[in-house]
Amino acid sequence: MSEQIKRALLSVTDKSGILELARGLSRLGIELISTGGTAQTLRHGEVKVKDVAEVTGFPEILDGRVKTLHPRIHGGILARRGLKSHGEQMLAHNIVSIDLVCVNLYRFHEAATKADSDLAEAVENIDIGGPCLIRAAAKNCQWVTVLTDPADYPGILKELQDNQSRVSLPSRLKLAAKAFRLTQLYDGAIAEYMQAQAAAYS
Repeated sequence: MSEQIKRALLSVTDKSGILELARGLSRLGIELISTGGTAQTLRHGEVKVKDVAEVTGFPEILDGRVKTLHPRIHGGILARRGLKSHGEQMLAHNIVSIDLVCVNLYRFHEAATKADSDLAEAVENIDIGGPCLIRAAAKNCQWVTVLTDPADYPGILKELQDNQSRVSLPSRLKLAAKAFRLTQLYDGAIAEYMQAQAAAYS
């Protein structure tokens, strides 16, 4: 039997469907954690949400380059549920589990292919925290649900509603596969861009 989802982290560039998802999760009693613009969107929609900084005890820094890169976030995602040593470490370091991660990425391709784009602008649209969250959640898909595509929100929300806030392992595995494909394509696009930039200087 899958464990109940009790806590979710939502951090999205594409806000499509996020308010509906958040409202559905909140109705199920799932605590919501979020960042910057996503948290603002949820609050405007009258959805209760906790800022990541409240969880980490550390503010966003470096113009938002560092937000979720913290042990209280990644520990909460990556901990193996039921493993005594992981549970003890979480307790010792005040880490709570994060059972669902909903993330999509900065629009790097869009920024890099603009007619007036330059290297500095393209680099600022390379997402770091997002891929880290996605990969962590996908790695721990035995316990954690990862959402990267708004098209998947309604189906997962229905599954949660129908199964006492639980998502089946087959669903989690499918979502993890989709998540790893996303990060593969994303990093591939960045690599191609960097290679083209290097060639331009040759």
